[in-house]
Amino acid sequence: MALTAAGRLSIFSMFRLHRSLQRAPPLTRCLLAPLSAQQDVGSRRSAGGVSTVTMIPGDGVGPELMTSVKTVFKNIGVPIQFEQVFISELHSKESATVAEVVSSIQRNGVCLKGIISTPHGVGGELQTINMKFRRALNLFANVVHVQSIPGVATRHEALDFVVIREQLEGEYSALEHESVPGVVECLKIITRANSERIAKFAFDYAVKNGRSKVTAVHKANIMKLGDGLFLESCANVAPLYPSIKFESMIIDNCCMQLVSDPYQFDVMVMPNLYGNIVDNLAAGLVGGAGIVPGENYSPEYGIFEPGARHPFAHAVGRNVANPTAILLASSKLLSYMKLNSYADAIRSAVFDVIKAKKVRTKDLGGHATTSEFTIAVLNAIKF
Repeated sequence: MALTAAGRLSIFSMFRLHRSLQRAPPLTRCLLAPLSAQQDVGSRRSAGGVSTVTMIPGDGVGPELMTSVKTVFKNIGVPIQFEQVFISELHSKESATVAEVVSSIQRNGVCLKGIISTPHGVGGELQTINMKFRRALNLFANVVHVQSIPGVATRHEALDFVVIREQLEGEYSALEHESVPGVVECLKIITRANSERIAKFAFDYAVKNGRSKVTAVHKANIMKLGDGLFLESCANVAPLYPSIKFESMIIDNCCMQLVSDPYQFDVMVMPNLYGNIVDNLAAGLVGGAGIVPGENYSPEYGIFEPGARHPFAHAVGRNVANPTAILLASSKLLSYMKLNSYADAIRSAVFDVIKAKKVRTKDLGGHATTSEFTIAVLNAIKF
């Protein structure tokens, strides 16, 4: 069957992407990627000890949540100045280019990022801003630490597990074409290089953070070549870490097990789309999108953002969004930059405010505004 011109172009793009992925950095470079990045960030500090961090406000309530971070940082004297760059697919006239954002992060080495909305439906460019941003910076690893917070009532208590997602390929390869009218082919790309790299990152994370088990999540019973390669790659890496138990689980069973018995999980590693789904499911287990932070790593850079990627657009201007996720993400950013006293103070204050149950935003069953919660966190900070 003859392909359309668009189809031929997509197939050509697929092979070009495959060749570029085969030139991915060797695994040894990824072993201590976040550590080497931390050293680079430290060397960027000015003589006065102040570091510059890229801030991407994002869409929806992102700019309001960033105001909470700036308020807290300013009032406790965090030695950070923000270089703010606005980028959006929804507000293209006010938006910076991807190249400008990438340049800022390359210059500063670290970024605090809000959620960038992606328009739905047919039409427009296949590669979103988020895809371009991640590929340009080689942000291959997304980490979401799912942790129960005392004071947040949920069905399961004392949860503590980590979702690690490969986020450069899989279903997010932006390779789609209409072969004939009414028939669309969407190409899922899985490579051994990126699968082994994210597997090694997950096992390294487990060792570094005192974890005992890594679970590879897949659909290799159906996608025998694609997910089969991912699962095989994880299994090949596992023997390098004899102290870490390795298991695998099919994605549909994994979702059922998460809601029925989440305590069995420790570190989970998975391809792109499954990670997106599991991140959000897991956030719901501990209280919702407003309280879970996320991290993104390349061998050189660290980008921190809410762990569940929802812009909460219908709440814009209402001063009701929960700043917990972005404040905890900013705490992780400070730990990454070795500003541990500030990181610990902010994290402890957020947990203390939630545990006290006196100042709670609407998503946690209260009536406090974003501003009131921020002030409560400031008042709870202790050094």
